[in-house]
Amino acid sequence: MRLDEPKVDRFNVVERVTHWLVALSFLYTTLTGLALWSPRLYWLAAVFGGGPTVRGWHPWGGVAFAAFFAFMFRAWNRQMRLEQDDRRWLRLAHRYAVHNEEGLPEAGRFNAGQKSLFWIQAAGAVVLISTGVVLWWPETMPRALRLTAILLHPVAAVVAIGGLIVHIYMGTAAVPEAFRGMIQGWVRPGWAASHHPKWYREVTRR
Repeated sequence: MRLDEPKVDRFNVVERVTHWLVALSFLYTTLTGLALWSPRLYWLAAVFGGGPTVRGWHPWGGVAFAAFFAFMFRAWNRQMRLEQDDRRWLRLAHRYAVHNEEGLPEAGRFNAGQKSLFWIQAAGAVVLISTGVVLWWPETMPRALRLTAILLHPVAAVVAIGGLIVHIYMGTAAVPEAFRGMIQGWVRPGWAASHHPKWYREVTRR
C-alpha cells in the first residue's frame, strides 16, 4: 500500500492489545489444557515446562483469559447486539462465505457472523471459567458439581476452539484485509465501504 493512500481507522490501540491478550491467554490455556486432558497430547506439557508446571499454571492462564475477556466484553458487548438486519444476514450467510454479498443487508462495524461468534465465545468463556473454578478446587465442591464440571469443561473447550478456528480462517484466508485491521489498526476505504458500509458511512460522514 502506498504511504499516501487513504486509510480508515478500524481498531484503536487498546482494542487491538486487548484482542491479542485474549487470544494469547486462550491459546495458552488451550494448549496446556489439551496436555492435561489427553495422554496422547501430554507431549505438549514439555513445551510449557513439564507436567507439574502446566498443572500449576493452567488455572492461572484461565484467570488471565477471564480478566482480558471481561474487559473486551465490556468494551464491545453493545456493538455486538444482534439487530433485525443481522438476523436476515445470518439467513444469507452462505453468500458471504463464497464472496457473493449480493442481497446481504449492510453491515455495521461488525457483521452478524462476527456478532454471533462473539456471543458463542462469550457463552463458552462463562462455562469454561465457572467449570474451571470447580476443577481447580475439587475437594471443596459437591460430587455432582465436580462430575458436571468434568463433563462440561471439555465440551465448552471444543466449542470455543472450533469458534477460534472459524475466526482465524475468516480473519486471514477468507478476508485478509480484516487481519490488517487488527494488526495495524486501519483498513482501506474501499474494503470498509464494501464489507462494512453502514460503519464506513458513520466514520466518514458519507
